[in-house]
Amino acid sequence: MENEVQKKRILSGIQPSGDLTLGSYLGAIKNWAALADEYDCYYMLADMHTITVRQVPAELRRHTLTQVAAYIASGLDPEKNVLFVQSHVPAHAQLGWVLDCYTMFGELSRMTQFKDKSAKNADNINAGLFTYPALMAADILLYQADLVPVGGDQKQHVEICRDIATRFNGIYGDTFKLPDPYIPQVGARVMSLTSPEKKMSKSDKDPNGCVYMLEKPEDILRKFKKAVTDSEACVRFDPADKPGVSNLMQIYAVATGKSFETIEQEFAGHGYGDFKQAVGESVVELLRPIREETERLLADKSYLESVYRAGAEKAAYVANRTLNKVYKKVGFLPR
Repeated sequence: MENEVQKKRILSGIQPSGDLTLGSYLGAIKNWAALADEYDCYYMLADMHTITVRQVPAELRRHTLTQVAAYIASGLDPEKNVLFVQSHVPAHAQLGWVLDCYTMFGELSRMTQFKDKSAKNADNINAGLFTYPALMAADILLYQADLVPVGGDQKQHVEICRDIATRFNGIYGDTFKLPDPYIPQVGARVMSLTSPEKKMSKSDKDPNGCVYMLEKPEDILRKFKKAVTDSEACVRFDPADKPGVSNLMQIYAVATGKSFETIEQEFAGHGYGDFKQAVGESVVELLRPIREETERLLADKSYLESVYRAGAEKAAYVANRTLNKVYKKVGFLPR
C-alpha cells in the first residue's frame, strides 16, 4: 500500500485583545475555513501576545472564549482543525525564551509593529513588546509549519522567523522547517471605513472606522453609510486615487464573490449612497449566521471548554516533540 501523502501544515492565530473585526474575518478567518481539506491546520488564540498591552483580566477571558466560539461559527470545524489557546501550551513560552537567545537586537529594533505599538503605548514599552517576534517565531516553528496565513503587514514576522530558524539550523543542523507566508489575493487587507489609508483595527479610536463580526445589523449599516468615499461619485477600483471606494469594493467583492469589473458595471450611474447601502447589506448577511451561531455556542460553555482543551492536547503533542529536539541540541539535560 502506498504511503498517504502528508499534508502541508498551517499555523496562524489572532490575539483575543478585543472583539473580532470584519477585517479579521475577511482577511484571515474566512480563508482559513477553506483550507482544512487540503492542509493540516493549527489555529491558536494568541493570548500571550495580547498581554504586551495591558488587559482587563475578565475581559481577556471573555474575549478569548468568544473568539473560540467565533472560530467555530465561522466554519473552523474542531474535528478538522486544531483550535487551541496559546497559553495552554507551555512550549510556546519555553521555545520563545530559547529563540530570544538566537535573535539579534538589531533585528527586533527594525520591526515596524514594535515602532507602531510603542507610539500607541508610550507609557508601557515593555520587553515583551520588543521581543514578541521571537515568541511569534516559536509559535510557528514549534509546529514545523509549512505555511503561515498572514496579512500583508505581517509578512515581516514570517521573514524574521525564517531568519531565526536559519541561524539556529546553521549552528545545530536541521531542526526547523522554514515557513512561507500565505497571503490571499482578495481580502488580505481590509482598511478602516473612515481612514482608508489605515488597516481596519479593533484599536481604532474612531468607532465608525471598524466593523465587528458580532455587531448588530443596524450598527453595521450605519457605519457603512458613514464610510469615507470621494467627490467623484464613480464606483471604480483605484486604490491610489480612490482608497475609500476601493476598500468598499474589496469588501463587497469578498462578501459577494463578484469581480471588480462586475461591481463597476452594477453601480455605473449610481451614487455612492446606493453603493454603500449594498455593501453594508452584503456584510450584514455575510455575518448574520456567524453572529447567531456564536451566540448559540456561547450558551454551551462546557462544549467550548472541551474544544480548546482537546486542541491544546493535540497542539502540545506536536509542540513538545520540537521543543525536546531543541532542548537536546542546545545542551539542556533531559528531564
